[in-house]
Amino acid sequence: MISFPIAKIEPHGGGRIGVCALPGRSGGLQADLKAVVDWGPVMVVSMTEIGEMQASGSQDLGEHLRGHGIDWVHLPIRDFGGPDGSSRDAWPKLAARLHACLDGGEGVLLHCRAGQGRAGMIATRLLVERGEEPKTALTRLRLVRAGAVETNEQFAWAASAWEGET
Repeated sequence: MISFPIAKIEPHGGGRIGVCALPGRSGGLQADLKAVVDWGPVMVVSMTEIGEMQASGSQDLGEHLRGHGIDWVHLPIRDFGGPDGSSRDAWPKLAARLHACLDGGEGVLLHCRAGQGRAGMIATRLLVERGEEPKTALTRLRLVRAGAVETNEQFAWAASAWEGET
C-alpha cells in the first residue's frame, strides 16, 4: 500500500504531471515529504490557502521543499473554486514556468487539500494548454485520479484554454 499516493499523467510534449493531496494532511508530513522528494518534481504548486496548510501543520512546506532543491509556488485558490483575482493574474507566468519544466522532460507536482478539485483543475488546464481536448483531458486525468475537478467552475476555467474545435 502506498502511504502517500501521487497520481501521474503524461502530457503531450513530454514531462509528467503529478497530482496529490496536501503533504502532511494525514499527520505524517515527513513521510509525505519523502514520497514527494522520491517522486522527483522540479516544481511543486500548492493551491491550498494558508489556513488549510496551518491546520495540517504544513505551513512550512515550501521551506522543506526548497531545502531539497525543489521549486515551490503558492497559488492559493479557495476550496471548490477556480482562480480569481491574484491567482488568475499569476497564472500566465506560472503556466509558462510549468510548461518549460514539462518541455524539458521534468516532473511538476500539483496539490490542494484533497488532491482532487483545485489540483485536478490545474492539471486539466495544463493538459488542455498542451493541446488536449478538455473532455478527453479530464477523462484521462480521472483514470489516474478519481474525483479530479469537482465543480463546473473548475472545469470551465480549465477548458477555457482550448483553442481547437469542439
